[in-house]
Amino acid sequence: MSTTDETGTAPRTEETEKPAFVVTASRQFASWLAESTSSLAISTYQSSKVILIGSNKQTGRLSVFERTIERPMGMAFHDSRLAVASMIQITSFVDAARGTPGAAGYDALFVPQSATYTADLDIHDVAYGAEGELVFVNTLFSCLATASETHSFKPLWKPSFVSRLAPEDRCHLNGLAMRDGKPAYVTCVAETDVADGWREHRSGGGVVIDVASSEIVCRGLSMPHSPRLHEGRLWVLNSGAGELGTIDLATGRFEPLAFCPGYLRGLDFVGPYALVGLSEPRENRTFAGLPLQDRLAAAKVGPRCGVFVIDTRTGDVAHWMRFEGVVNELYDVVSLPGLARPMMIGFKNEEIRRTVSIE
Repeated sequence: MSTTDETGTAPRTEETEKPAFVVTASRQFASWLAESTSSLAISTYQSSKVILIGSNKQTGRLSVFERTIERPMGMAFHDSRLAVASMIQITSFVDAARGTPGAAGYDALFVPQSATYTADLDIHDVAYGAEGELVFVNTLFSCLATASETHSFKPLWKPSFVSRLAPEDRCHLNGLAMRDGKPAYVTCVAETDVADGWREHRSGGGVVIDVASSEIVCRGLSMPHSPRLHEGRLWVLNSGAGELGTIDLATGRFEPLAFCPGYLRGLDFVGPYALVGLSEPRENRTFAGLPLQDRLAAAKVGPRCGVFVIDTRTGDVAHWMRFEGVVNELYDVVSLPGLARPMMIGFKNEEIRRTVSIE
């Protein structure tokens, strides 16, 4: 693993045959991060990386730090803890620095503290519950689940149209919105109850479900992801159409706010700004034939991979960041409030042996 330098371009190594990892950003992106006293954690399962984006106070430029984690997907941040769902486990990292800048100028040092081994459940969104427990979307078994001390998972809820728990990814349950530490809404790609049945309904079969009532509050979406409650509104990414918008719970309508040139996954907020993750559509059946293809053609632009910062008051893109090279698909984007320049300790280097904290 090589950490990116302050230009946003990965240093040249012996692995020069691989495409470069290049990060570019709008002119005010770094200063906006610094002014908001926030940084970002981004997961890319396609490249097996967790990327931490912050601002370097000394240079006034972006700080880009990455670690290799096997197939990272959903993430959650709460009270100095960062949970990352990966191939067979959910790892909780703890900030050992707690705002104290180290010799290299990083004010957050995420150290792996505990792990829940789940097997390969194709975990998507992850959240911390009211008591600090992990709640996650178990996509393989089409249910919400929590960690178990004796088993791979403990099921909490499933859609009413899914007849039983089976490792068949029947509806592609993927997104989770929390309210007061409890699951509130989820997204599914389709209302199907057969193995892999959702793939036939990717264009317009997506739904948003109220967990408490099991009622569907919105239909007709294209591969929706990342439902989030923010300032009293239910936000969702209509991923297959490249749209960020809200759900009018009174009418069941999706109200788009902004179009983004990419397949959307990962949503968080910093004040009135939405952080939206964009991916380049895969050249396979999963992304083919979606409304996004026509939208990109009409806009005369190609798909992008990166993060858009959208002003929710206007729908304007206030700032942006773009990834090129080895990273072309993202899954989650999480704001790290109060942390300006984070870094993370890996599992296989010497640092993990020497980083000790005392409670």
